Amino acid sequence: MKNTSLILSIISLIAVVVFGVLSLNKDGKKAEVAVEGEGTEVTAQKGDIVYIDLDRILMEYDMANDLRSVVETKAQNIQAEVTRRGQKLEKEVAAYQEKIQKGLMTRSVAEVQGQKLQQQEIDFNNYAAQKQQEINEEQVVMMNQLGDAIQTFINKYNEEKQYAMILTNSGGAPVITADPALDITEAVLAGLNEEYIKTKNQKSEE
Repeated sequence: MKNTSLILSIISLIAVVVFGVLSLNKDGKKAEVAVEGEGTEVTAQKGDIVYIDLDRILMEYDMANDLRSVVETKAQNIQAEVTRRGQKLEKEVAAYQEKIQKGLMTRSVAEVQGQKLQQQEIDFNNYAAQKQQEINEEQVVMMNQLGDAIQTFINKYNEEKQYAMILTNSGGAPVITADPALDITEAVLAGLNEEYIKTKNQKSEE
């Protein structure tokens, strides 16, 4: 029999993904507190090179928070089911090993049950890997949806503003330092949330 530590490692791997989603949500709340009351009026002019703080937008954009909540719920449900199945298999393996040690089974019976447990472990590992992939795909789809919504809005936004270039700053790159007047994050964020709220209201009225 394989050691049950493999089962636990699979469960832990799924948990890391779940907690990663949860941490995003927690960080988002912190970001909201940090930027509260710091909004500044955009003074950039037509033809300027401006930038947006993508990290802040992803944390304070209502659509991002809603989508994160959905992914978080799915990840938690998957984690619960993987944990339940893993613990059940672990108990079965422990019971099997105890019977072997106490000599409560014949060799032929032990071999049959051992093969059965090995197949169950293989099935569980495949299941856990599949569920991890599902979470990963949910996260990718979420980021693609956000990216598309942000890009679509900025294209429309710049039709009016006509900036020469709009950079996306994330983690201090590529914009290391710049005139705060060129930071249009506040205006873009307000526009994104306003548009998203309108879209949600329209859907609720349909």
